[in-house]
Amino acid sequence: MARIAGVDIPRDKRIVISLTYIYGIGNTTAQKLLERADVSEETRVRDLTNDELDRIRQEVDKLKIEGDLRREVNLNIKRLIEIGSYRGIRHRRGLPVRGQNTKNNARTRKGPLKSVVSKKK
Repeated sequence: MARIAGVDIPRDKRIVISLTYIYGIGNTTAQKLLERADVSEETRVRDLTNDELDRIRQEVDKLKIEGDLRREVNLNIKRLIEIGSYRGIRHRRGLPVRGQNTKNNARTRKGPLKSVVSKKK
């Protein structure tokens, strides 16, 4: 396995797909990164030369990824909670933040159903 930014990327996949295993790099970012590094998207990771790997690593180092990005996202959420904004309150209560309907759905954010205990007759 090749190691880029502290992440082992799969050897048998195309490099454009393998780069998406790094937190903060999606499909579009991977394509732009490979274009700047002058590496073909179709190349398998096992077929990359050391020179190509070094160029990819240099381009990846310019991005905010993995731990730094996770830390920034968590700090942003913490800030929203502290200032008491609407989004912060939704985060605190564990409800959907981006305006989704909660009457019927949102089970992922709300957790498993709390069973309603019926009154005995």
